[in-house]
Amino acid sequence: MLSYIIQVILFQTLFLAVYDLFLSKETFFTKNRFYLISSVLISFVLPLIKLTTIQKSVPQEYTILLPEVVLFPQSIIEKQKWYQSINYLDILFWIGVVLFSLFFIVKLSRVFQLLYKNKVEKHEGYKLIFLPNTTKAFSFFNYIFIGDRIPEERREKIIQHELVHAKQKHTLDLLFFEILKISMWFNPILWVFQKRISSVHEYLSDEIASKSIETKNYINSLLEQVFQVEKISFVNQFYKSSLIKKRIIMMTKERSKRVKQLKYLLIVPVLLSMLFYTACSSNQELAPQTKEKTKLVTDIGSKEDRIIVSEKETYMDVFFGKEAPKSKEYEFKDLTEEEQEEFLKTKSRFKVVGKDFKLRVFEGENGRKLLFVDMIKIIKKSTKGNPPNYNGMIPFSILDESPSFVGQGEGKENFRKNMNRFIIDNFDSKYPNSLGLKPGKQRIFVQFKIDEQGNVINVKARAPHPELKEYAEELVRKLPKLVPGKHEGKVVKVGYTLPITFETK
Repeated sequence: MLSYIIQVILFQTLFLAVYDLFLSKETFFTKNRFYLISSVLISFVLPLIKLTTIQKSVPQEYTILLPEVVLFPQSIIEKQKWYQSINYLDILFWIGVVLFSLFFIVKLSRVFQLLYKNKVEKHEGYKLIFLPNTTKAFSFFNYIFIGDRIPEERREKIIQHELVHAKQKHTLDLLFFEILKISMWFNPILWVFQKRISSVHEYLSDEIASKSIETKNYINSLLEQVFQVEKISFVNQFYKSSLIKKRIIMMTKERSKRVKQLKYLLIVPVLLSMLFYTACSSNQELAPQTKEKTKLVTDIGSKEDRIIVSEKETYMDVFFGKEAPKSKEYEFKDLTEEEQEEFLKTKSRFKVVGKDFKLRVFEGENGRKLLFVDMIKIIKKSTKGNPPNYNGMIPFSILDESPSFVGQGEGKENFRKNMNRFIIDNFDSKYPNSLGLKPGKQRIFVQFKIDEQGNVINVKARAPHPELKEYAEELVRKLPKLVPGKHEGKVVKVGYTLPITFETK
């Protein structure tokens, strides 16, 4: 999303630069109005257009995203306070949207107050509202507001000017930019666009209104006025002192020659360069990525009364369990060549399980795919109906009843939540920063067992620093006595691998 916003602002800046440098001084006011509105709309659409023909002609540069460590079925437990999980940029964005929406409502309410509080005269094609004790004049759709202190002989010229705004629906243009300013309040280019379109509106009205009288007299009527302005950005204002000089210059300027309309063709190379940019910037997103092997940590059950942690380099992660993951499932044809090769090699290792064994692929974390191995089928086949030998310890993934914290609920989900809460409450996030670790995401893996009495035993950790390793082991040893796990009605020993992810500064 951030990339899209940056591209929108960049394109709007380029469109605005073309207008200011080449088009703003020409007298093609209707075309300039169309240019300003359409260029803003195009800037929102262009980043969404991905031309594959351009992508194929550009040499591709691949960036490999190294995946995070994945442990299934255990969840990654991070040391994170509630305020660290808040996306402050999102909050700031919505605060801005709410504030600018309120500003818009206040300005709109001021117009409606003037409508209901003052005298209204109905005329053909418009309604005239007289404002007491003022020389202000502006229009809002087909409502023309005019101060009662404006002399009678000048009112008609002003009304003719404002009627052009009403007939050409200039108010819609200004409201369009007001809505854009609410949704993209942080984009200063939209304010500039609104100023430009407001100027074009005045040029258009002056051009038409001044045809009925001499230009010199029309200009004198502008200069004779007391310039009081109703500061509402989405109304068309007759008296706006900052625009008077520009309006006079445009009215006295010689009409631009038709050949100068060729300047609008400048937009063609600008558009092509933008399309080229969006195509290049999306290469990495759309092109098939060449995957690299990376190390993973996978819970693969028990052997010789200990947890096995595998660190083989693979393209996909592996999950040994009795229930398939609930994420998206992939077919073989959806895999890359490297993943297909790894899939076939993995499947060949389980021929002993039988023809009914099916290796399945699911969506894992951080773009990694997950090979699911049905633990129940493997156990049934390997034991041939005899009770499986777990060497005194049951893999967490096939437990009937997981260990639990005393008085804090039963089940695997409650165990994970309570373990998460214990780590958050007891892990000192400031301590790792004192060890001189590199800034960024860091991980600790703590292996431990919960025996038949509910005691935590055999605690071992892997950490990016020796002192952090000791700290993590000591932290897990502080776990309270737990309710032991059960399998097939018997109390059993359970092995567990606990990953802790945290940030260092």
